[in-house]
Parts: sequence; C-alpha cells; structure tokens
Amino acid sequence: MLHSQTTGVRSWLTSGELWVWMNAAAVGISITAVGGLLALIAVRGLAHFWPADIAEIHHLADGGTPAIAWGEMIETETLDIDQYRSATGDTSGITGDPASVTRWLVKTGNRRLDPPDFQWIYEHRIDHIEYPEAVAVFERMEWGNAYGTLQAVLENGEPVVRGEGVWPEFNTRLARVESLRAEIAEIERGEFNAINYELEQLRLDRRRLDLRKDLDSAELAEAQADIDSREDALQARYEIAEQALRELLDERARDSAEILFSNGAVLHIDLAEIVRAWLPNQMSLWQKLGHYASSVWLFLTEDPREANTEGGIFPAIFGTVLMVLLMSVLVTPLGVIAAVYLREYAKQGPFVRLIRIAVNNLAGVPSIVYGVFGLGFFVYFIGGNLDRLFFEAALPAPTFGTPGLVWASLTLALLTVPVVVVSTEEGLTRIPRSIREGSLALGATKAETLFKVVLPIASPSILTGIILAVARAAGEVAPLMLVGVVKLAPTLPLDGNFPYLHLERKFMHLGFHIYDVGFQSPNVEAARPLVYATALLLVLIIIALNLTAIMLRTRLENRYRGVES
Repeated sequence: MLHSQTTGVRSWLTSGELWVWMNAAAVGISITAVGGLLALIAVRGLAHFWPADIAEIHHLADGGTPAIAWGEMIETETLDIDQYRSATGDTSGITGDPASVTRWLVKTGNRRLDPPDFQWIYEHRIDHIEYPEAVAVFERMEWGNAYGTLQAVLENGEPVVRGEGVWPEFNTRLARVESLRAEIAEIERGEFNAINYELEQLRLDRRRLDLRKDLDSAELAEAQADIDSREDALQARYEIAEQALRELLDERARDSAEILFSNGAVLHIDLAEIVRAWLPNQMSLWQKLGHYASSVWLFLTEDPREANTEGGIFPAIFGTVLMVLLMSVLVTPLGVIAAVYLREYAKQGPFVRLIRIAVNNLAGVPSIVYGVFGLGFFVYFIGGNLDRLFFEAALPAPTFGTPGLVWASLTLALLTVPVVVVSTEEGLTRIPRSIREGSLALGATKAETLFKVVLPIASPSILTGIILAVARAAGEVAPLMLVGVVKLAPTLPLDGNFPYLHLERKFMHLGFHIYDVGFQSPNVEAARPLVYATALLLVLIIIALNLTAIMLRTRLENRYRGVES
C-alpha cells in the first residue's frame, strides 16, 4: 500500500503537473499583487476629489485653551503613551492609564491666515464635533482651500448682499469672474503669445541682417525698414491687447467676498482668487457625485498651481503622451532596420554574434547612463552644432543646444531600441524560409520580398517590441531630468505658432511630476493624494497605449495566422 502511494506521488511529480500548479499559483499571486497595488493607488488618489463633510471640532489647543477648528477629517493615527509624552510633554485630559492615544489629521486650510493647513488633534482633547451646514469650502488660486462661512458679497468694497440671498449672488458673480478669467487666459496665451513669438522672430531677423556681409547699405536699409514697419504693427497690436487685458483685470477685481473663519477673523477675499466654492454639509449624494466628476475633470484639464500641489496636470499628460508617440516613431525604424540587417543581410558569424550580445547588454544599462549620453551627445554636440549652423542669430541663447522634447524622445528611443531589435529578430526568425524562396521564385526582388512579404508577416512581433518599449519609456524619469523635462513648462510644445510642433521646447512629464510633488513639495500632506492620483493616471495611460498596440497586433496576427511555422 505504501509502495503504491509512493509510486503515485513519484509519478505525479515526474508528470510535471506540480510545476503547472506552481506556475498557476505564481501567476495568481502576481495578478493579486498588481491588482492590490492599483486598488491602493486608486483609493488613495481618487478619494482626494470627494467633497468630504466639514467638521466643527470643539477641542483644547496645546495651551489648554478652548478652540474651534473647521476642516476635513483626513485620517487617524494611534500613538503609544510614551510617544505621546515625548511629542507633547503633556498628559492632561487622559483618564485612567491608557496604553495608546488616538489623534486625527484635520485639513483646516486657511494657510495664509492660520498656518499650517493640516493639524493633528488628539481625540481625548475633543469635546464634541458638529457638522454645521453654513460652513463652505473655498478653493483658491493660491494658499490652498479656505474653510469659512460666507457673510456678504461686496462690489468695490461695498456690501451688495448679506444674509439669506448671499449664495445665489455669490455664485452669479463667481460665474462672471470665471468667464472673465477665461477671456484673460485667451488674451495671454493667444494674442500675447503670438505677438511675443513674432517679435522674437523679428529680433532674430534683425540679428541675421547684422551678420550678413553681402548686403550693400541700400539693401540693408530697405530690409531694416521692413522689419521696423512690421515691429510697429506688432507693437500697435500689443497695445490694443494690453488695454483690453487691463480692462478685464479691472473688471475682474470688482467683486469680493466677506468670509468668517473659525477663529473669529473676518477677511475680504477677491473673487478673482477663488476657483470655486461649495457647501459640502448641504450636498446630497447625487450633488457630491457631480462635484466629484467635476473635480476629476478639472484635475485632468487644468494647469498646476501652488508648486504643483494644487490644480491639474494637463501639461504633464500632454507632454508624456507626445513624448511617447515621438519616441515610438523614432525607435520603430531604428529597431526594425537593425533587426532586418542582422537577420536578412548580414553574414552570420562571430562579428554578428558579438553585435547581438552588445544589443542584449544595452538593455541592462542603467537609464541614467542614457541620460548622460543624451545630454553630452544629442544636446551639447548635435544641438550645439545645429545652433552654430542654422540658428547663429539666436546665439548665445541656445535653440537646440539645450534639453528639449526631441532630445528626450531620441534618448528614450536609444534606451528602448534593444527591445525592438530582439522582438523583431524573433519575428523574422519564425518566418519559414520557404515563404522567402517562394516569393523570389515568383519573380519578386529581395527588397519586394522584404517589404511586401516578410515585414508584414513579422509585424505582430514588431508591435510586441513597440509595446514593451512604450511601457518602459513612459515610466522613465532619471534620463528625462537631464534631457528635457522640467518642473513647470511655460508653454506646451504644440501651439498655433509656426511650425506648430516645437521640438526644441522643454516639457512636463507625469513621472517627473510624481517625483517632484512627492519629494520636492513644501506641503507634504497636501501633495500626498496628488502623488497617488498622478501615479494612477500614468499607469492608465500606459495601459491605454499598450492596449491600442495590442489590438493592432491581434488584428495582424489574425490576418497572418497560419503563415508562420
């Protein structure tokens, strides 16, 4: 009996079924871990946009004096009694002999009036908590949120409405201010940006005239007169736009709000400083869901504020997607050409094997090394020479001899080209020799066979390499810090000025944004949820780009199914 059981176990082990189950368990654990990580990031990040109720906390301050705090109760933390004594040096108000003390992290806002905007309040010091309906949240352009009650709406410093009708009047005037803010942004980013760009081009034209030695005095005077006339026209446009902007700014500064804070202070805040306001303790579930969707949308479409701890991340989204697309356009021909040469044209031997070993080793080089290479070769050498050859008028200010979008894309293309080379070579290897010979036998040239037969069949493998390249490049941060990414870019690389796509400009990136907000932010508590939200968005963008490539690969695989051996 024992012998038969031993034989059965040995047979089960030698059958390989154990390894199948172990592999399935490993895959299940990996999927669970990834799913749990994404769930944690999603919960921590997306919860930031929910309009939490505002608590009125009656408690004892550090000096033992009664105090009132308005704010959002963010999280709790438990300290043992020794940690509490070392942190506060006080045990008053603690009954009995507890082993631990609980404290609440409360987002009290009002950073400009009563910093800091996050405070720890110990539970044993809290007398009671209320949720007054009159307390509102005012999201501001600067200094974070303000928590208070709206007392009056003022026009030119004089009260217009107090009491019962104050909120309808406030919302009406805030909508007016939002409209004026949009008009101001249109002038600043549209007309002013275009005029400044054209003035800079005229400055460069004048500099080019100074550098030319083949013009006589009459031709030089005529060219300078033309530049002067165009500059005068631009100056006239600028004065008109400046006057319109000044009128809009004066009109926007007309209205203000009188707000009462929890410490009894009453301040007047210009509506131009307020982005939006809401009464969370009066909102229904559907109203909160609508506000939540609006907050997420603003996060995706607005520019950042307050050292990237407030506002949105649209420039970082735009820069990330644009850089990945440019990198894909650059890495695909480089990788495919290298793989085609190694597999289809190069004479197989020790030298080709050495090249393959070198390509495989390139995949293991630290990414920061690529950044240093990109900075030295692309930026300083190629970019510097381009400036001396084609942009001499702009010197000493660099045009391409400084980190920018094109150099970041090229650096990441070099970083990911080994992946594309290996994947493409594997696809070319799987194509039967008989297909190539059949094409040649029917009269096709080797080039026609390559472009019309071999590469289309290998296209799923090429797309696999691109998918892996995109997944790695989108999350890289270290090399980008050297070759083009900045904390805050003044303009997008794509605008309405010729040539529309400005490859020389610096740009923002989600990966660097996460690093900057997480490690360089002066307000850690305010930045923490934005780190989670931005990380979740970066993962979703990578997944979206990969799914797009996977769908294309699947269609191509279905088309050429059965061709590969």
